[in-house]
Amino acid sequence: GVPVVGVHHLEGHLLSPLLADPKPDFPFLALLVSGGHTQLIRVERWGSYQLVGDTLDDAAGEAFDKSAKLLGLAYPGGPAIAELAKFGDPQYFKLPRPMLKSNNLQMSFSGLKTAVLTIVKQHLTQGEAANPAWRAHLAASVQTAIVDTLVAKAAAALRQEKLNRLVVAGGVGANRLLREQLGEYAKQ
Repeated sequence: GVPVVGVHHLEGHLLSPLLADPKPDFPFLALLVSGGHTQLIRVERWGSYQLVGDTLDDAAGEAFDKSAKLLGLAYPGGPAIAELAKFGDPQYFKLPRPMLKSNNLQMSFSGLKTAVLTIVKQHLTQGEAANPAWRAHLAASVQTAIVDTLVAKAAAALRQEKLNRLVVAGGVGANRLLREQLGEYAKQ
């Protein structure tokens, strides 16, 4: 006896902030960031969406998940990486932030995963598996690389679209560092 209402998964993410109090006014930019999606979407109104930026390969959440797996951490990877990152130096490993200077809103996270794999193999080969410090440093470096990319692209999209409202939706949006850095950007 309960009605079923069909809702597109991504539209659900985009519009879920309208349940908040206060709810954001239209138009706004949405950073939809999860295990399966990393997109920047201009939301004009209900049913009117324009994709302005996307990942060319892996989603940010997938990069968290696969990096966590390489480090022997639990799934989902984002929370596990964030927890371990508390004990690491985010500048210890110099990880790539692809496409930051691309003059578009496209993103890419596959190179980051490859860099993490290379570092893990190198440390395991050197017999450092028992030393947890490098793992914490790598977790902090991964988290910072992903967050730096998302914040830079979201800021560029806000400027390009001439908008001053950003909605963050999807599981990766719960990341504390992402929320802090977006908050700092908003203050500016």
